[in-house]
Amino acid sequence: MNSLAALAGRILLALIFLLSGIDKFVHYAPTLGYMTKVGLPFPEVLLIASGIIEIVAALAIIAGWNARWAAAALVLWMIPVTLVFHSPAGGQEQMAHFMKNVSIMGGLLVLWAMGPGALSLRRSG
Repeated sequence: MNSLAALAGRILLALIFLLSGIDKFVHYAPTLGYMTKVGLPFPEVLLIASGIIEIVAALAIIAGWNARWAAAALVLWMIPVTLVFHSPAGGQEQMAHFMKNVSIMGGLLVLWAMGPGALSLRRSG
């Protein structure tokens, strides 16, 4: 039962990144406009890098292949993303997004600490 729970947890945790990464390419122009409006340097490079990081890390977590490294990469990626796009000073909605990201980072850190579980392509990773 624990193995199935770990697999389900990995899938549920990774879905937000997989869908977000795909969305960055499907809605490329509006996302680029938003990133430009925020004032990010090299928004096109950051957009492509973000989409790739989200998709690749999500697939690695789902498969359980180097899941610890993928979780660590997403935590490190989420820190600046959360601070730039979801300042708690931006009101109640931004605070909710900020806390959602903090919670997701907590889940990723648990995955990093505990590993992907038995139903994975590479249990040690």
